[in-house]
Amino acid sequence: MISETTISYSYPTPSALIAGSEPRLLLAGYSEIAKHPAPAFFQGHLTQPYTTARCLIALSNVVRASFTLAPAQAGMMKDPIVTAGAEKLRFEGFSQCAGVYARVDVLPGGHSGTFPANGTVNVDFNQPMINALHAISSNDTMQLTVNAGEINLQSQPEESITEKKVPLPVKWIKGLTTVQLFLAASERVHTFNKIQLRQLFQGIPAGAVKADYYLTVRGNKPVFSPVKAPKAICVGGIHRLRLLEPLLPLADELQVFVHPDMQSTTWQLYFGHVRFSLSLSREAWRGFSGEGAALDALIADVPDQLIDAMDKYSHVNQEFNPTLLAVEEQAGFEQIDQLTARLAAMGLLGFDLDDNLYFYRRLPFKLNRIMSLNPRMKDAEQLLAEDKVAIISRQPDKVEARVAGSGVTHTVVIAGEDARCTCTWFAKHQGDRGPCKHILAVRKKIN
Repeated sequence: MISETTISYSYPTPSALIAGSEPRLLLAGYSEIAKHPAPAFFQGHLTQPYTTARCLIALSNVVRASFTLAPAQAGMMKDPIVTAGAEKLRFEGFSQCAGVYARVDVLPGGHSGTFPANGTVNVDFNQPMINALHAISSNDTMQLTVNAGEINLQSQPEESITEKKVPLPVKWIKGLTTVQLFLAASERVHTFNKIQLRQLFQGIPAGAVKADYYLTVRGNKPVFSPVKAPKAICVGGIHRLRLLEPLLPLADELQVFVHPDMQSTTWQLYFGHVRFSLSLSREAWRGFSGEGAALDALIADVPDQLIDAMDKYSHVNQEFNPTLLAVEEQAGFEQIDQLTARLAAMGLLGFDLDDNLYFYRRLPFKLNRIMSLNPRMKDAEQLLAEDKVAIISRQPDKVEARVAGSGVTHTVVIAGEDARCTCTWFAKHQGDRGPCKHILAVRKKIN
């Protein structure tokens, strides 16, 4: 079942937090594509249970936060996504407005266990689960099992915390197709120690902030300022960074990554073998799910057999090495680059900033649904199907086309990476929110 806002999921068992001498967390998951019950994805202990629990609580705070939606709309969105593979555990989620993306990475050394299989599950965190995570102390140990059915956590003998199923927001699926492309283009610009990051966060103004703020370094001290300075980093909706404040006393350092066009900023806290990432969209009112950054990547036609080869090559959730895949499949590097961009645009690849590579995410829903969630791409396909795109001139470095609209004909000019259109969408956004349907249709026709 699919609607414009949610996909309904049915969980085989409830998630649970079971107390005891060794707390166990059991996360229930659901998949539309698995034909048989999946084996456990991870079984073992977390070596930093207190820190990991606090990071998961912070992730839940992000998921429950909203900077644009009404409370009634916000209450629908609660699910983190858990990926186990390549000796790492990754917990992901978006704010309810989809303008903030957060991820908890439990790295090698942060756990002591095995990965019998690799996989991704959508899980349910409710208030009893959060309360149980709050009860984890620095002296506790926590045993973790991640599979398609459950998680297990104990704080007192024979005490069990169960959770109900919740719907999966379509907005999250669309956000996954955008935020990873922004992350892949981002670069690290600052690293701050414990003292510096606390100084920095003291400068966040109170209340919701509508004006842009800028991150600069004066001497050895990082500061936020409403005044733009040379080499300053623009942060829209700076009040959203307060989601990190509960973790600051535990963090060893903060690294800041910035998109070249400052369409996003990523703030990464480090806790030994655990890492917490928070990515902010350019403005608080603009969610990652509406950016349109993935649309260009969806234009190129990639053979199904190459996607299937990549699926087998990655072993579900391992790191994705485009060069090795190109050699094994005897494919050109340009085609592999198109494959990488397309898979990221479909939500199948996440991006690790520290390792500077993609990791594979087996989405627990049908892949053909991803394409249906991009209305501009569907509109572009319809324009082509109705033969409404006419190429007027085509030169090596420039293409001009006419695209028939509702009572008006639009002119599209593409010169290299630059593309312009006479439609009202382009006039309003100037390409900042991805290409319009007319540009998409022309690019697909000439490719």
